[in-house]
Amino acid sequence: MRRRLLAGMVAVALAGTLTACGTSSDSDSAGGDSGTGGVDKVKVGVIPIIDVAPIYLGQKQGFFSKRNIELTMEAGQGGAAIVPGVVSGQFQFGFSNFTSLMIAQTKSVPIKAVAAGVASTGVQGKDFGAVVVKGDSPIKTAAELAGKKISVNTLKNIGDTVTRESVRKAGGDPSKIEFVEMPFPNMPAALDGGQVDAAWVVEPQLTAIKAAGGREIASTFVDAAPNLTVAAYFASTELIAKDADLVTRFTEAINESLTYADANPDAVRAILADYTKIDEKGRAAVVLPKWPVEINKASVETLAKLGEQDGIFSGTPDLAKLLP
Repeated sequence: MRRRLLAGMVAVALAGTLTACGTSSDSDSAGGDSGTGGVDKVKVGVIPIIDVAPIYLGQKQGFFSKRNIELTMEAGQGGAAIVPGVVSGQFQFGFSNFTSLMIAQTKSVPIKAVAAGVASTGVQGKDFGAVVVKGDSPIKTAAELAGKKISVNTLKNIGDTVTRESVRKAGGDPSKIEFVEMPFPNMPAALDGGQVDAAWVVEPQLTAIKAAGGREIASTFVDAAPNLTVAAYFASTELIAKDADLVTRFTEAINESLTYADANPDAVRAILADYTKIDEKGRAAVVLPKWPVEINKASVETLAKLGEQDGIFSGTPDLAKLLP
């Protein structure tokens, strides 16, 4: 989430692609390393947040192993850091929000989504991402965020895109917002100490700030688009072309994992203890996102238009190339 030097990211990614292509041999495929008995060893770049609970549940439930996939997850700081790893072959698959994927796609980075990742609940005031203020803040509506200092985890990414839309819909001027970049865990203290006027946060920081007396001003994912598909799992176009069978099996396993997570919230809260630092009280209180199998294409198109409108992209995202 902290790496945002996109030009450098693209250069590394493309260089990695060329290196991978130039050094592969007959015994090395573009897919995961083949283990004994035809099992593919697959590494997935993920972010250690609630959003990726399904893949950990799927691993635990055997959804991947029954498809001959030996799964390993490796934590990255965000989509901007994971994209180069996928292109270079460090990871066979990765998880990223769609804005990061569209930024990469407009830079001609060879990636493509293979499965849905996580989605908004679609319910105002009951979603897993929002803009919050201190309990005694004079700010009462999203329109009043214009001219204020708001923290986001990454500049020129999904956080400021959806926040601008909330302000715009409320009748405020989104161009007057001053965004400040900082990690999510730092935001509660920054908000409490007055370093920022508001914070765009996701769970578990959202629940933590509310528990300390903070107030939600806008459900930004909900404001951006109905049932917004926020993120996806993706692969390099090279892997998709060279090992379609692995991609199919991985996608089937992810889809089964998403369905299981969506139907078993208690299992989701329990698995969070395995890969996050959210304590038991926090795990019980957080708002869980939705995990539909289908990517809401219309919502991604809206996210693309908003990002282009606000200057997030260097060109127009080609969703026909990016979406499955």
